[in-house]
Amino acid sequence: MLTMIQVHHIKFLYEEKGYSLRKIAEETGHDFKTVQKYVEQQDFNLKLEKRKPVSKKIDAYKEDIMKWLMADLDMPRKQRHTGKRVFDRLKAKHKEELDISLRSVQAFVSEVKKDLQLKKEEAAVPLSHTPGQAQADFGEAIFEENGERFKGFYFNLSFPYSNGGYTQIFRGQNQECLLQAMQQIFEHLGGVPTIILFDNLSAAVKQIKKDGGRVLVEQFTRFAAHYGFQSNFCNPGKGNEKGHVEGKVGYHRRNLFVPMPVFESLEAYNQTLFTLCEQDQERPHYKRQIMISQLMVKDKKALKPLPNVSFEVQRVIQLKANGYGKIQFDTNHYSTTPDFAYTKVWVKIKHDTVSILTEDYQEIVRHPRLYGTGLESMKWTPYLHLIAKKPKSLKQTLFYQALPDPWKDFIDAQAKPRPAIELLADFMKQEEDLDRATEALTTTLQLGVKDLDSIRLTWNRLGQPEPYIEDIQVPNAFIQPEQNPDLSIYDTLLTGGVRG
Repeated sequence: MLTMIQVHHIKFLYEEKGYSLRKIAEETGHDFKTVQKYVEQQDFNLKLEKRKPVSKKIDAYKEDIMKWLMADLDMPRKQRHTGKRVFDRLKAKHKEELDISLRSVQAFVSEVKKDLQLKKEEAAVPLSHTPGQAQADFGEAIFEENGERFKGFYFNLSFPYSNGGYTQIFRGQNQECLLQAMQQIFEHLGGVPTIILFDNLSAAVKQIKKDGGRVLVEQFTRFAAHYGFQSNFCNPGKGNEKGHVEGKVGYHRRNLFVPMPVFESLEAYNQTLFTLCEQDQERPHYKRQIMISQLMVKDKKALKPLPNVSFEVQRVIQLKANGYGKIQFDTNHYSTTPDFAYTKVWVKIKHDTVSILTEDYQEIVRHPRLYGTGLESMKWTPYLHLIAKKPKSLKQTLFYQALPDPWKDFIDAQAKPRPAIELLADFMKQEEDLDRATEALTTTLQLGVKDLDSIRLTWNRLGQPEPYIEDIQVPNAFIQPEQNPDLSIYDTLLTGGVRG
């Protein structure tokens, strides 16, 4: 099975270089049928398979090493870190816990130094821009959604040829936010840029190799292969190499996010941003004095077509739940169910949701994705039957505090609260069923009835659709003709007339 890098190279040779299948097979050394398979493949969505996570020992020390080596750029050449000196500093900091060899540290330091040296020696090169090529970067700003103010990250995709650009807001700048942002812009444009220039953001780049190449995040590589764009990256610390999008980040912040945007739905506001960005294109290009919208037409014509199958932006990892049935991801906790305490579960991560799956990838529960540190998302419904067995624990939960007053009063009034809690647990198959459960309770109590069977009966009735009764059509034979009796004789009787 080929790696995604090899697959991407095969697609590149076929689509960009115009090589025949046989020529690709000869050049790459792969079997002809293998080449044909990947050239014809359009869907690069990840097929879920169990796999063990692989990490390198150097990863735990990269942050310190890079900080020291970057600081060396401002020091005389003879007063810089050697690989041995870096190893000694790591040993002094981590002592007996240091779990890496001198040779591994020296190899990594050598690799980084070569790249940093290239960075210092490179001169600026005037760039020409071709239609259909783009640059990408994140910016940071403050937004307000439903009364909650938060620090958000707005992804920018700019087109240097036309000076057009688009932006989308997210609560993070992780893998899922990056790919989701690009996908939304691709789908809005109806096409895909041929080449996209990125900074070395961690959502896409795992490692910078000593030859200047990049080891990319697998999900990013799969996404690029699926949509067929070529990804290029700036040299480390050379954000000016993608100066166009750097300028667009500031432009969008000043012109779209001042004053601070206030909205009810982030998803809906992102759609509004497409409109605002295209309205902004109705102005002259800063050099050519042609409307940006006119130049953007050429950019759009040069785009690659969208694939037939949409890419599902997600990560799937396996984590072990603790004794409370909770898993930890990115310092935050998410509930599963009591049945999965101390058990490994699959976790499907999207930009806005975290879903807990069984071994067979069946969804157990879905949470909104938390952005912050030390936060917790708790879905109480799966825990209610467990709470019913320990009813005294109910009042110590956040779930009890959030219960509507009718349910609090009803449960508190029970001599034995367990049946009432179990009834509520039966009702709440989903979190949103609490409103219907409360309506069933209050409706039944208003009738002067308090037994659990009556509450359940009302619950079932509320879940049924309102019956539709058609108007009855009465046959004409049953319709009596309108009568117009002469009532004047009664007037005569009332005046004393008509004697027998």
